[in-house]
Amino acid sequence: MDAGPGAADATAMWRALLARRGGARIALPAPADAETARLRALFAPLTEPPSAPDGVFVTAHLAQSLDGRIATASGVSRWISGESDIVHTHRLRALHHAIIVGAGTVRHDDPRLTTREVEGESPVRVVLDTDRRLHHGHLVFQDGLPTLLACAEDAARPCGGAEILRLPRTGRGLDLHALVTALRARGLTHLFVEGGGVTIGRFLAAGLIDRLHVAVAPLLLGSGIPALALPELLRPEQGIRFPLVPHRLGDDMLFDCAIGRRTTS
Repeated sequence: MDAGPGAADATAMWRALLARRGGARIALPAPADAETARLRALFAPLTEPPSAPDGVFVTAHLAQSLDGRIATASGVSRWISGESDIVHTHRLRALHHAIIVGAGTVRHDDPRLTTREVEGESPVRVVLDTDRRLHHGHLVFQDGLPTLLACAEDAARPCGGAEILRLPRTGRGLDLHALVTALRARGLTHLFVEGGGVTIGRFLAAGLIDRLHVAVAPLLLGSGIPALALPELLRPEQGIRFPLVPHRLGDDMLFDCAIGRRTTS
């Protein structure tokens, strides 16, 4: 946390939120200023005990341009959103037991997926690679930190230092309900889906997102990779509607979307 007026209050609020990681029933201090009120409003809902029948709470986050792109056509996404959203993302990592990304995110960005910008633990990293096409040289497989590589049962084979998590196929990807169940069995009850758009779209289509944070940058790309990949609809009323609250995040706007679990057919 930066030094300055109110920094001690913000630090105290953040540490109280960290103490609630995983659904611990610990009271939060009353907000002392606008920053501590923002921290509490954004992050307290993510530390509540899961209410879904599967016993898991799932948060997702994406950063996009004003025209709805999360990367250029060649896959470059660094950096669409600003520094404040990077810090926000690391706060989300610190509050969750596990962070989930698709193989495309690892292939294009080679992220570390650790908590470095804020105080807090790094989550277990879960990489979804249905057909086991990633190579062992990516950072998440080389640094010795806990990593699960989720792949189809018929494609499982070793990869660097990752533990293989075998899952059934469904459609063109993995059975995400089976993934959530497998992670819950390991005591990982609060899951953070960081990207990319295809992976978050699949979680949304499966009705598995409780909370979605969308950072929108004042940037126009004109072309590139769409923010979300969702099944085609015939009518607008078939879409997913939800309450949302906007927050200023540096130069970006963050939309806190209370998606809620849905039953899918």
